[in-house]
Amino acid sequence: MKQSTTKWVLGHKVTPYDTTGNYDIMFAETPAHVQGPPPHSHNSFDESFLIIEGEMEFFIDGEVKVVSAGESVDLPKNTLHTFSNKTDKVCKWVNIHSPKGFRNFFEKLGISEDEENAQERSVAPSIIQEVIQTAADFDMLIAG
Repeated sequence: MKQSTTKWVLGHKVTPYDTTGNYDIMFAETPAHVQGPPPHSHNSFDESFLIIEGEMEFFIDGEVKVVSAGESVDLPKNTLHTFSNKTDKVCKWVNIHSPKGFRNFFEKLGISEDEENAQERSVAPSIIQEVIQTAADFDMLIAG
């Protein structure tokens, strides 16, 4: 399948891929010591993560779980979650949202990898505010 433009989203390098099924799939890289999004849930989306390389620390409904290469996390709708790479190495992972639709969040709020300082700009205070203000438009319900 064809890939779309790679973007930096909240410090993570994200590449969505086109699908014919009713799901979104993307490949991502999280640099060392990068936090994830604010703790959130989705009313409409089931979400899965497959760690390809490295490890990611997940916060799922109040519990912390370290997930290593070859392991996955499956999050049904309405599951409060976030993640971060607390290691000294990059973490590579695949993310799936079902049904289709959450890809729009990455495309709208991401900074093209071709732009100067894209990773740093993806975590600028103005972007963080835009994420907080528009998250619900993408069925990303931030806790708190």
